[in-house]
Amino acid sequence: MLTSDSIFAIGVNNLNVARNEMNPVIGQCPICGNHLHVTRLQCRNCDTTIDGHFTLGRLYQLSPEQLEFVETFLRCEGKINRVEQEIGLSYPAVRARLNDVIRALGYEVGETAPAGRGASEEVRREVLSELRAGKLSAEEALQILRGDSD
Repeated sequence: MLTSDSIFAIGVNNLNVARNEMNPVIGQCPICGNHLHVTRLQCRNCDTTIDGHFTLGRLYQLSPEQLEFVETFLRCEGKINRVEQEIGLSYPAVRARLNDVIRALGYEVGETAPAGRGASEEVRREVLSELRAGKLSAEEALQILRGDSD
């Protein structure tokens, strides 16, 4: 059944095709959340088509928010202090987001604080302030305060 939203989406998609623009590739199924794989590649110039099973690569495992963070991180040349300034979060918050991306890509996160020590008083105050301001989720705040690296 067509709804006004689906008609609008079809219209926007047709407009993108008419403008020779392409929709971004998604890496996760919008229905079940499993990873998607590519089964067809096509050259827009000569219309050659290659069928098969192709991987999208690890970056397509990331959520849109994680991809946006990675772009910011790269634009800032990996300098966490510049990332802090650009997105307006503290070092612990930026580090927590970086750790999330590292884990989402299937890597282990190195130890960031001595075991059992958790966060310093200054970091705790900063994290609570950012949580209050809505710059951190409760989960991110807990992770930072516990000094979790998983």
